[in-house]
Amino acid sequence: MSSLAVRARARVRSVLPTRADLAGMGRSPRRDLLAGLTVAIVALPLALGFGVSSGLGAEAGLATAVVAGALAAIFGGSNLQVSGPTGAMTVVLVPIVARYGPGGVLTVGLLAGLMLITLALARAGRYMQYVPAPVVEGFTLGIACVIGLQQVPNALGVAKPEGDKVLVVTWRAVEAFAEEPNWTAAGLAAAVAALMLIGARWRPAIPFSVLAVIGATVVAQLCHLDAARPIGDLPAGLPAPSPAFLDLGALGSLLAPAVAVAALAALESLLSASVADGMTVGQKHDPDKELFGQGIANLAAPLFGGVPATGAIARTAVNVRTGASSRLAALTHAAVLAVIVFAAAPLVSRIPLAALAGVLIATAIRMVEVGSLRAMARATRSDGLVLILTAVATVALDLVYAVIVGLLVAGALALRAVAKQVRLDQVPLKADLTGDHSAEEHALLTEHIVAYRIDGPLFFAAAHRFLLELSEVADVRVVILRMSRVTTMDATGALVLKDAVTKLNRRGITVLASGIRPGQRHVLDSVGALGLLRAATGDDYAGTPEAIAAARSHLHGAGVLPPAPAVPARARSHAPAAVITEESSR
Repeated sequence: MSSLAVRARARVRSVLPTRADLAGMGRSPRRDLLAGLTVAIVALPLALGFGVSSGLGAEAGLATAVVAGALAAIFGGSNLQVSGPTGAMTVVLVPIVARYGPGGVLTVGLLAGLMLITLALARAGRYMQYVPAPVVEGFTLGIACVIGLQQVPNALGVAKPEGDKVLVVTWRAVEAFAEEPNWTAAGLAAAVAALMLIGARWRPAIPFSVLAVIGATVVAQLCHLDAARPIGDLPAGLPAPSPAFLDLGALGSLLAPAVAVAALAALESLLSASVADGMTVGQKHDPDKELFGQGIANLAAPLFGGVPATGAIARTAVNVRTGASSRLAALTHAAVLAVIVFAAAPLVSRIPLAALAGVLIATAIRMVEVGSLRAMARATRSDGLVLILTAVATVALDLVYAVIVGLLVAGALALRAVAKQVRLDQVPLKADLTGDHSAEEHALLTEHIVAYRIDGPLFFAAAHRFLLELSEVADVRVVILRMSRVTTMDATGALVLKDAVTKLNRRGITVLASGIRPGQRHVLDSVGALGLLRAATGDDYAGTPEAIAAARSHLHGAGVLPPAPAVPARARSHAPAAVITEESSR
């Protein structure tokens, strides 16, 4: 077997579940079963609501919660993660359904699953840590706004208007309601949302979402509220797996939506798993295994008519808070929902759409952590700007573009902040001149030699300002660049340094360098800057005293300085000298 095949086999094994991953399911089965039952009760109205909102129907939401929830629990990288349909994914799916139809969404889910598995095998999970917190907070705020706006048509009891943009659809729904008000639907939605929000503050452990939905359904049936449209008929069980939806001719046009779905699934799932880790002690998810588990889940869910799934932050948080300690809880959640699908489909089909809209509106409101947003906005102006731009882009554009916008703005602001750290300071030579020099020679040296210390990164974002400052050096004979405090350097910085040295050389000014780090020597050499720094004396120098000695020899050779008198070694050893530390001498 070739080494490439061996590495590929090892890479696949690294993302598969191990005995240790599954062994924990027998440690506290009672607690895990209770936690899974609680999560299932919370997840039922959400699965139904997100299925309806996606455009594929409540049955698609249930199929996703059962199939994807079970597979992600087994193959995922977190012991506590609960997966299923989510509001963030629904936001992405709505325009895909409008353009490509239900079959297109199922194909997109299948492609996204393959992409997630590829990301897992490429070990891309670790890059989640580079997403800045303001981007995540703005992303969450934007999702909450979009989820709430998407529920307006069902909450007002009007047919969903045409349109791809959520703001346009919401406005048209409000106009339709103003022309023909449906106070029954609006009242049910408001009552369900209010009961959930008030109940969560009063008794957080009680699943008020289920109680509110049951209450709204009972009222609608007993009072014969025809204006409260029900979900409609649900199949009494999961459909048989089938790839009949797959249209090979449409794969090319569906690649871009699949990339968006895969990116969102990866981002939300890894974020949710990180939140779960933070809520517990001793739990740590494997990001690559988590991506693999989500890939397997999204590969299978479309075969059963399910929508793409991700890790669900709200359900995962409920899972942790109710005492879950292993994957058994998430598996129990999927099993309970499967039982509901098989045994209670006729009852579930009578739930009013307005009641589910109220559940999702309350969920959207609870997603917004006011304290966290306020703290982030107050941290720095840059953080506040990134948060706001990401949230606005989420509502106005789409989720993937919003994350891209947030990352680009955050990256640009970070580069700007780092670029401001580079400094070019003139430093006195007095501390670097030993007592071997006479007063007259000392005066000549300080008159003809100037030393500059470069602090911070010398890279593309800071290079232009560095060039301007260095090019304005006064008319001296030798410039010594002390470079031991240059933290990083790229090709742009090295090219700018070369340009500055060239301009100084044209004015008859020799440039020497001290303290160049080994890693930066290669960059300077690759663009020809190192050769210019060595042109006058044939070398660069470890410390400033050596550079000054070379500068003096250079000036002596040019006839600027008189020859130095010979000093016996014994006399030199007792001559008064400044104490030069390793850092100050460079």
